[in-house]
Amino acid sequence: MKRILFLILIVSLFGTMAFANGGSDTAAADNTIVVGVSFSDYSTDRWPREAALLTDLGQKAGVQVITQVANQDPKLQNDQIENMILQGADVLIIIAQDGDAAASAVDAAAAEGIPTIAYDRLIKSSNLSAYLSFDNVEVGRAQGRGVTSIVDSGNFVMLGGSPTDNNATLFRQGQMEVVQPLVDSGKVTIVADQWVENWDPANALKNMENILTAQSNNVDAVVASNDGTALGALQAMKAQGLAGKVPISGQDATLAGCKSIVEGELTMTVFKDVRKLSPMAMDMAIALAKGETVPGLTDFTLAQLTLDDTLKGSVPCLFLDVVQVDADNLYDEVILTGFQPYDEVYRDIPEGDRPPRP
Repeated sequence: MKRILFLILIVSLFGTMAFANGGSDTAAADNTIVVGVSFSDYSTDRWPREAALLTDLGQKAGVQVITQVANQDPKLQNDQIENMILQGADVLIIIAQDGDAAASAVDAAAAEGIPTIAYDRLIKSSNLSAYLSFDNVEVGRAQGRGVTSIVDSGNFVMLGGSPTDNNATLFRQGQMEVVQPLVDSGKVTIVADQWVENWDPANALKNMENILTAQSNNVDAVVASNDGTALGALQAMKAQGLAGKVPISGQDATLAGCKSIVEGELTMTVFKDVRKLSPMAMDMAIALAKGETVPGLTDFTLAQLTLDDTLKGSVPCLFLDVVQVDADNLYDEVILTGFQPYDEVYRDIPEGDRPPRP
C-alpha cells in the first residue's frame, strides 16, 4: 500500500539521497511494485554481486528495486529500512547486519502491513514473512569434514563468523557435529575458539596472529567459517610457513577462495549457488507484495533456528542445498557451471597444470 503523505514528506527531506545499484529516491507509481533491499555491507565479497543481481531481476520483472547498504551499522540499517517504508516499499528483502537489532525493523514493517524476507541471514522476529537461506548446519558439517578428512588429530583452531550473524551459530553447530566426537575421543584438542567480528578478514588475520603466537605455531588444523576469514587467517599462517601445510576450511566459493584452493593453500570451500537464491527471493517478494501464497515454505520455530529456547514463535523457511568443494571437484562444480571464471581462478597456474578450458 502506498503512503502518499509520507512520500511527500520523505521526498522533501531526502530528495538528494542516493541509493546504491540504480535505486530511486522517489517511489514508483501506485501500479508498480516497489521492492526495498537492505544490505548489511558491501565489504563481504558476495553482497555487491547479489545487489546487482537482485536489481537486474527486479527490472526484468517490471518492479522498482531500491537498495541501500548500512556499512555494518545496525542502527543505520534500521533507519534506512524505515525510510524505504516511508517511500512506499511494498515488500522488503533484508540482509541483516544484526539479527537481533533488525527484528524491530521487521516488526515495524509488519505493523504497516509490509511483508519482509530475511535473505540468507535470520532476523529474530516471528513477524517475518519468509526466511530464505541455505542449509547452514550442513555448511558447518562440510567444513568439519573438509578439514578432518586431511587431519583428524592434534591442535584445532575454531574461527567462527560474526557473533551478530545467526548463521555463524548454525555453522558452528554443524562443525562441532564433526569435530566434537574427535575431541571426546581425545584425538583433537581445541586450542583456540574465537569469533570474527563482522566477518572481517583483517580481524581474522589479527586473531590468527595472536593464536599462533600463543600456541608457538603448534596448530594442526583450522576450521574457519567462510572464505574471507579463512584467507585472513592464511595471511598469518603464510608468515609462519604454515599455509598449504595446515588444512583450513572456507565458504562461499569466492573467486579469491577458489584461486587459493587451486594454488594449494585453502583446503576447501562450500559452494552456495546464489544464482538460485536471488531469483527465489525476488519471486517471493513479488508474490508477497501481491498478497499471494508463497509455495515451498516450511515453518521452523525460532528456537530451532537459533538454538535459543527462550525465543518464541515460528518463521516460514526455505533452505537450499550446498556443495562441498575442494581441489578435486572445484572445476566441475564451480568452473563448468560458470559460477567463477576459468581465466581468473587459474591465472597463476602454469598452463600445463591447468584443466582444459571449458
